[in-house]
Amino acid sequence: MIEKIHETRCGDIHYWTSIKDNSPVLIFLPGLTADHRLFEKQIEYFEDKYNILVWDAPAHGKSWPFSFDFNLKDKATWLNEIIDKENIKYPVIIGQSMGGYVGQMYAELFKDKLKGFISIDSAPLQRKYVTAIEIWLLKKMEPVYKYYPWKSLLKTGSNGVAESEYGRRLMLEIMHTYDNDKERYAKIAGHGYIMLAEAMEADLAYEIKCPALLICGEKDRAGSCIRYNKAWHKDTGIPIKWIKDAGHNSNTDKPDYINSLIENMIKD
Repeated sequence: MIEKIHETRCGDIHYWTSIKDNSPVLIFLPGLTADHRLFEKQIEYFEDKYNILVWDAPAHGKSWPFSFDFNLKDKATWLNEIIDKENIKYPVIIGQSMGGYVGQMYAELFKDKLKGFISIDSAPLQRKYVTAIEIWLLKKMEPVYKYYPWKSLLKTGSNGVAESEYGRRLMLEIMHTYDNDKERYAKIAGHGYIMLAEAMEADLAYEIKCPALLICGEKDRAGSCIRYNKAWHKDTGIPIKWIKDAGHNSNTDKPDYINSLIENMIKD
């Protein structure tokens, strides 16, 4: 994987590529507060099979310092600039949690550019799926993270998103990035939820027109993710796979199975 930098008005985005031929390009988008390491088991498996791109989202990981003067549309637009810079045609976006929301915004803004979309423990971006109180709460999360004791946050933040020892250890390792800057961690989380709420309030179509797959851990305890995915699948008919003994980061709890689901979709 080659590390590269994309300059924006708010800061530099670091991303990694392994693009070598005309085979499909898999773009991995990590969730809120996570960085590119979230997909290390997927990178390890697919790097020799397909072309790969993964980023540290704005303000996350190595994509820092970064001004918080951006929204979900900006993230999708910057992603498209990177895709164009790398001369990528018709990628498959694989987004975990917040990464899945970025993928849906990308599908909204660049309707005919996606070859496929895979949502891992994310949820629909349409306004109809959330209540007014849920949107209100999303906008009030930064103080919760800011005043929550860091040691307790490390424990709940790692144990709450994964069921496996590997998944919990990996998320704890990622969270330790912010040991000396809890305020940045709180700002990343709070700003992310505000972006999400505002994108929902925009009430756009967010229609997925390319082949798609929904993946959700049966033990996903992040908000109402399970309820959202059931409704998403029912309303759209997009196929869904429920992952046994997996939490919100199901790609770290059951990496081999998730990899097989991704590969089967690409082959189909």
